[in-house]
Amino acid sequence: MPAVAGSIDFKGISFSYPDRAPLLQNFNLEIPAGETLAIVGENGAGKSTLAHLLLRFIAPQTGLISIDGFDISRVNLVSVRDQIGLVAQHTLLVNGSISDNIAYGEVTAAHSAIEQAARSARAHDFIAALPQGYSTIVGDQGLKLSGGQRQRIALARALLKDPPIMILDEATSMFDPSGEGEFLAQCAAMFKDKTVILITHRPASLALADRILRLEPVKTKL
Repeated sequence: MPAVAGSIDFKGISFSYPDRAPLLQNFNLEIPAGETLAIVGENGAGKSTLAHLLLRFIAPQTGLISIDGFDISRVNLVSVRDQIGLVAQHTLLVNGSISDNIAYGEVTAAHSAIEQAARSARAHDFIAALPQGYSTIVGDQGLKLSGGQRQRIALARALLKDPPIMILDEATSMFDPSGEGEFLAQCAAMFKDKTVILITHRPASLALADRILRLEPVKTKL
């Protein structure tokens, strides 16, 4: 898949996990390039599953998912994931330096680019205050950092990648209200020209959205 603008199309998607009731049935959704879409709904409605389908962590039983008209099941997996940045609720950090974690997947990035991504994610100030700065070792799963700090590292990592599509999956769950507001205000500027999928339970995040989609659990016949 070449570089894309970021339009996304879920067409006729059906999906269920093994030995479980259907989660999605004949699901259709078009997301134009540059739109910020918030997806809300109760636990188990399939919000994160949509993100996992788009990233090809899982595959639908029926239907087609395309980015800019490219069927994602028919192109190289790496080229699909190159188009997408993910900031998840549970951030995966390796037991290395902060620089290593921001540049995860972009290992040739210059320090100046890493620092700029951290500044954009509002992570630079807390990093610079650490005794070893960007060389600070974060520990297994980032245990030496707070939840909010880990998510800012994840955002910096995604911004360094600079993909056309961004997924924020409960990305503000670790923030207090004031921190969440600051985080979201920064995101609004950074995501201006990107296609953004916000998966959230938090009302403050909805202010970023151009459109809100509420998922309801599939009703099965008894």
